Amino acid sequence: MRFSSAHQRFLLTVDTEEEFDWGRPFSRAGHSLESVPRLARFQQFCEGHGVIPVYLVDYPVATSHAAAEILREPIAAGRAEIGVQLHPWVNPPLEEAVTEFNSFAGNLPEHLERTKFSVLRDAIEANFGTAPLIYRAGRYGTGPNTAAILRDGGIAIDTSVRARFDYSSTGGPNYRDFPVHPWWIGAPGGLMELPLTTVYWGLLRQLGHWLYPALWRTPRLRGALARVGLLERIPLTPEGVTLEEALRGIDIAIDEGLPVLVFSFHSPSLSPGHTPYVRDEAGVDAFYDWWREVLAYLARRKVVPTSVNELCASVALASHASAG
Repeated sequence: MRFSSAHQRFLLTVDTEEEFDWGRPFSRAGHSLESVPRLARFQQFCEGHGVIPVYLVDYPVATSHAAAEILREPIAAGRAEIGVQLHPWVNPPLEEAVTEFNSFAGNLPEHLERTKFSVLRDAIEANFGTAPLIYRAGRYGTGPNTAAILRDGGIAIDTSVRARFDYSSTGGPNYRDFPVHPWWIGAPGGLMELPLTTVYWGLLRQLGHWLYPALWRTPRLRGALARVGLLERIPLTPEGVTLEEALRGIDIAIDEGLPVLVFSFHSPSLSPGHTPYVRDEAGVDAFYDWWREVLAYLARRKVVPTSVNELCASVALASHASAG
């Protein structure tokens, strides 16, 4: 897929969701929205660095008055963007059994996945004042009907694919062999897939696509290979990825010529105690320090921030130039 800009770019996405205990079974109840007020600080932080964050909101956040109060004005002004993130277990209609298999929206019957998506999309447009153009399935759970549902719902970009990860052991998709660069799902000019960026680093990185999965039963060996610089899988996220690892990952993504680097994290990490990655206020400070260093490094490497609207316009311009 061609983009009109000669610069490599990056997109900062936020899985903007309720807090729940990641170690317990899924439940329709028992969640909170304590981290929502922290979105204001993160939005100000992004504006100070010239970054337009993309908030991929699920139903509890989409119907939160506090979230709308914080994000509606920046979205209207083009300083932030809104997207869809479907957590089926808390998204009406609540018809299916709450199981791990059903937590992947793509596993639901077509009519139920479609209805849940439509309810969420309409809530976002009503409460945030803008029709969303980008989608991410909660738990990266796409299925055979997802693309058609998104096209019918006016979505231009899907960013559900977490390339080089496999969720099939719990009933989810296997993205292990999917590409990291963007591609069209179906006919060109329709629905774009913009996968989250994950790279292999190390002397054996060219073998990573088969060697890393082959070691899934021996995580200690994976760790040993990473420590000695032979093979490491690096997703571009502050959650569980050190600054040094992230900078290595950025270098690999640049060297591989990826046109767009996609970063992500979960919004509960903006507040202490809601994810395994941020335990206290010192952890929040470290989280922001990670982003400061990463954004400064991207600037030095001349990787520029982008937005959903810019990507859509860029692809359309490149397609027009190619046709001409």
